[in-house]
Amino acid sequence: MSTRFNSKQDAREYVWSTLAEQKVAAFPFPVEGRIPNFTGARKAAERLLRHPVWSSVKRVKCNPDSPQRALRLELLKRGISYVFPTPRLKGGFYLFDPEKIPQDQYSQAAALSTCMAWGQPIALHELPPIDLAVTGSVAVTEQGYRCGKGHGYGDIEYAIYMELGHPPVPVVTTVHDLQCVDYFPPAAHDLSVSIIATPTTLLEIDIENAPPAGIRWELLTESDFDAMPILAELQSRSNQS
Repeated sequence: MSTRFNSKQDAREYVWSTLAEQKVAAFPFPVEGRIPNFTGARKAAERLLRHPVWSSVKRVKCNPDSPQRALRLELLKRGISYVFPTPRLKGGFYLFDPEKIPQDQYSQAAALSTCMAWGQPIALHELPPIDLAVTGSVAVTEQGYRCGKGHGYGDIEYAIYMELGHPPVPVVTTVHDLQCVDYFPPAAHDLSVSIIATPTTLLEIDIENAPPAGIRWELLTESDFDAMPILAELQSRSNQS
């Protein structure tokens, strides 16, 4: 079967249905409308963490989705702190510092349902530098293109860092092998990935398209500003600079 799609939504629908049909989707259900969790997420995280890119990493930005829970847990165990965007950016960003979390609570800190007891809220102007960004994906291609749920949160989270003047960093993701497709049409503002880890393989990509240089304000709507209050604060800072 061809896995070339005419739209990102077609790719998403294919991935969601295929993971369910092949019985490799994992809690939470249904997988539709989510960054899907999958059987083998821990193996994918372990494979990703064996890559040399981690040798000098001290702090990352890591998405809050279920398939990356195992990765967040391993980061804490390795002494790597992470900046954690709240789901849909409704509550801004939090910092999870393993030195400030009891080791027997790492598992709770890595789980979305219980993590907030251990995170430290970070003001926008205090967002610390990161060495790498972990993003969730619904579908990816061998060219490094990715698509999320369709709301642009992953793109915006990274673009916020660029808007604040932080330098570009490598972007990585973990997915099931069935989430790797041949093609879907990317958009100019899309966040690409340079490393894709699955339960069975690791793909390194020589990215040709540049990451977002900042927020594409003209693409945002009033509902985006209502849903993500941090955007209004960021735009105000950008207008003042």
